[in-house]
Amino acid sequence: MLCWGNASYGQLGLGGIDEEIVVEPRKCEFFHGKKVCDVGCGLRHTAFLLEDGTVYTCGCNDLGQLGHEKCRKKPEQVVALDAQIILAVSCGESHTLALNDKGQVFSWGQGSDGQLGLNNFEECVRVPRNIKSLSDIQIAQVACGYWHSHALSRGGQVFSWGHNRYGQLGLGINGQSISTPQIIQSLQGVPFTQISAGGAHSFALTLSGAVFGWGRNKFGQLGLNDCNDRSYPTLLKSLRSQREGGVFTFGAGGYGQLGHNSTNHEINPRKVFELMGNVVTQISCGRQHTMAFTPSCGKMDAFGLAGNGQLGTRSTCNRKNPAPVKGPWGASNSSMDTDSESGYCVKRIYAGGDQSFAHYCTANDKDDVRIPDPHRRICTLNQEIIHKWCNYSPGRLPIEISNEIELVFSSASCLNGSFLSTSNPDHYSTSSKCSGVDLSMARLLLHRVVQQDHHEIAQQIAASLEKNLIPRLSNSPPDIEALRLYLTLPECPLFSDRNNYVTIAIPFAKSLLSLKETPLKVLGNWWSTFEPPVFQRMVELYKGVVVYLLQMHKMGIPSVEQRIFTCFLDTSLRLLEILHTVSERAGHIIEYDKFYIHELDDLIDIRNDYVTWIQRQMYPLGQDGVVTLCRYPFVFDAQAKTTLLQTDAVIQMQMAVDQAQMQNFSSMFMPAVESVNPCLILIVRRENIVGDTMEVLRKSKNVDYKRPLKVIFVGEEAVDAGGVRKEFFLLIMKELLDPKYGMFRYHEESRLIWFSNKTFEDIDLFNLIGIICGLAIYNLTIVELNFPVALYKKLLKKKPTLEDLKELMPDVGRSLQHLLDYTEDDLEDTFCLNFTITEENYGATEVLELIPNGEDINVNKSNRQDFVNAYVDYVFNTSVAPLFECFHAGFHKVCGGKVLELFQPNELQAMVIGNTNYDWTELEKSTEYKGEYWADHPTIRLFWEVFHSLPIEKKKQFLLFLTGSDRIPILGMKSLKLVIQPTGGGEQYLPVAHTCFNLLDLPKYRSLENLRDKLLQAIDHNQGFNLA
Repeated sequence: MLCWGNASYGQLGLGGIDEEIVVEPRKCEFFHGKKVCDVGCGLRHTAFLLEDGTVYTCGCNDLGQLGHEKCRKKPEQVVALDAQIILAVSCGESHTLALNDKGQVFSWGQGSDGQLGLNNFEECVRVPRNIKSLSDIQIAQVACGYWHSHALSRGGQVFSWGHNRYGQLGLGINGQSISTPQIIQSLQGVPFTQISAGGAHSFALTLSGAVFGWGRNKFGQLGLNDCNDRSYPTLLKSLRSQREGGVFTFGAGGYGQLGHNSTNHEINPRKVFELMGNVVTQISCGRQHTMAFTPSCGKMDAFGLAGNGQLGTRSTCNRKNPAPVKGPWGASNSSMDTDSESGYCVKRIYAGGDQSFAHYCTANDKDDVRIPDPHRRICTLNQEIIHKWCNYSPGRLPIEISNEIELVFSSASCLNGSFLSTSNPDHYSTSSKCSGVDLSMARLLLHRVVQQDHHEIAQQIAASLEKNLIPRLSNSPPDIEALRLYLTLPECPLFSDRNNYVTIAIPFAKSLLSLKETPLKVLGNWWSTFEPPVFQRMVELYKGVVVYLLQMHKMGIPSVEQRIFTCFLDTSLRLLEILHTVSERAGHIIEYDKFYIHELDDLIDIRNDYVTWIQRQMYPLGQDGVVTLCRYPFVFDAQAKTTLLQTDAVIQMQMAVDQAQMQNFSSMFMPAVESVNPCLILIVRRENIVGDTMEVLRKSKNVDYKRPLKVIFVGEEAVDAGGVRKEFFLLIMKELLDPKYGMFRYHEESRLIWFSNKTFEDIDLFNLIGIICGLAIYNLTIVELNFPVALYKKLLKKKPTLEDLKELMPDVGRSLQHLLDYTEDDLEDTFCLNFTITEENYGATEVLELIPNGEDINVNKSNRQDFVNAYVDYVFNTSVAPLFECFHAGFHKVCGGKVLELFQPNELQAMVIGNTNYDWTELEKSTEYKGEYWADHPTIRLFWEVFHSLPIEKKKQFLLFLTGSDRIPILGMKSLKLVIQPTGGGEQYLPVAHTCFNLLDLPKYRSLENLRDKLLQAIDHNQGFNLA
């Protein structure tokens, strides 16, 4: 042990020396051959802790701070602690704390401000006493300010007691001293690794490098850019994640103790310039001097007040810059000779009051003090601890293991400090965008600890989560590091066990939903970085909870529990709603259909739910304890949404009928329904299909559109069982999309169409197309209408984006993306763009301005996003506004109302043009056969063998050949109802498709090759609609 500085009270432990001050490091012979583990430096006294757990003290003893009455000039053992194995010591101005291996704290010395935590304000306590109020809590660290004290528990709680004039206890109040340890509530849930205290201010450091400070700030010593005291812990934002071994100083600088070559005070952390380039691993502060240690060169630097020799520079001149402490230092990484004279290898440095200490060894012993001793840190979940828990023989849990499990799973801090990421980006990069958590490790370890063969452990964990952890979660956590458990805990298998839904999964969701806006936003950011399978697991978990609750409800719930059930269901659905919003915003982390709960059809009365939802919107009754699933439409699958559409149509028609009854009083005397035709009947001529349809629709009232559609072709006998209606849609769409009208522009690369803003046609035709789309939806008939998703977004009042432009015009979309991604500085010269758009118009080129004076505004790095936005807006909105308005009005005549709010753009698209979720085996299963054909007929077996062997493109062509569209209805393959019948002709004939009835005439082929050839020939010769 080396010591230097003020020796006037014997605080250096050098025995009866004559000097009052020691100006360079001197060996303390007392410790020769003994290993020192910790040193506490008070203002005028010192405590030394040896490896065997004994404590020695020396220096001033006027208030009993030595804990013994022996000689004070040289270290003497504190015999009262003889029975204890001490792990850490800390000294205040005139008091001392010691921590033993069982996590108990002993205190002695001055107690007039309550700093001993003994529930009294005794002037002095000369013998160590146990702080009883902490005896049930395992403490990991202690720290003393001048007149106040702190302790950090293994469960991550920070305790404070003592003097509080400047708010240094962090309890939100200042003034009153407090004589028993108090938990700093506002730090709950943050995983701390270190606590420390200055004279009247305090700091706590988190595992991921965030610093919280509180207390006195007269000189800016909290580094918060002002000089106001803080009675609450406050995050020192500018230091977050600084970790390259640089030294920052702030606060009082009158003696040069900040090392910035000046005597100014600093109210913000400022890097010590002269120490840059070194990796400093230890710093220590005395009353008005600072020490820093750089292991690579083995040297110590000191700066600040030197009047008592405390800098060790052989001088009493103050230093405003780091100055080397004199001595034969050896670098910790050099291969030193074990001979003591060749140089000291410094292990730890300590400073306090006006004295300094360095603990050295002569052998090169390389431990890094930045890696905390496991006994002196909070308990976290890792491989070793789980191995220890799972290694006991099954049966009753040993009490220490049971306590440890309870400690970890009852403490938000412990869980938030677990599973930290060590790969890039690691947990030191934690921010509102990066959680610092390794989720796959969390999943692995939580699955390892919750196992079938260790159900006692699982029970203990479940009990801790249910009774201690979840009920105490704060709705306003102090820091982002306190939010990590919201990501990791749902990976625990206990959550997905139905038996724990009500006790764990739902209360956890309730805590999550009660978070304030800012923490919820951070969680949203973190979730949006999830890999799809991980995100999906969270969604599946709460879909499972919803299904479970609805099953319970179906079996019957006592009316007294109805309110609780409603609350549970609402909580689970609201969490899914948040996840759904996050997924949407992040560009579909998982596809929207992954939120569907397919069991809803069996579990609730969807029609009833819709009616209740509509009533709630018309007559809000406040919280009346009814959850309508229509508030959460993303859980409805295609089947359910189709039911909703039909329900809506019925309601709309019924409302229209009711209206008619009210207007017509005499309708009381006759059954009103008979006077209203239940169908919308279209009588049209094939040769004038567009004109006739427009004529009929013009005369129809809006409500008529909601009725089932029946089509009659003039001069034809066919009864419309769906086939004629389908043919009508095929024919009218083919006609309206004909290039001769020029209503739409076909985009070759994407094979999609968009409104043509240069059409000469009557704008009413767009209204008609809107109505036809709406009718197709209501009549569950798919039509070949190749619009991009942007159309459906606009119908649902959502804004099209660049992604939509990429779908419609891939080349333009790619160019705009390239513009946004361009990193060089020569953007203007490279792209040569201004705020205009060039259009081909009947052979002539036209330049249009995207914004006023667009021709004079060049596109540069700062406005390129505005250019892209304006471009997208022009294509999808401005250029086609009147045409889309007409289309929109027509569509809403049929499909208006609340029901549309329940759809996603992609779902609406699938209602109109079908989707591409092909399930070819489902097609085979649902096919019907006529005549002598049956499922195992030789020709039929050959047919399916050939069909299943076709490439996907050919299968789609077959669908187009047979049904008039290569997409499938929203209700899936099974609703296609394919029919195959034999024909009388021979094997030389081709198969024939009757598109309107999904009917295939299949000759009785005997060989596989022949069937394949004939089928492919038929498919390839089919040109669009084969209206046989």
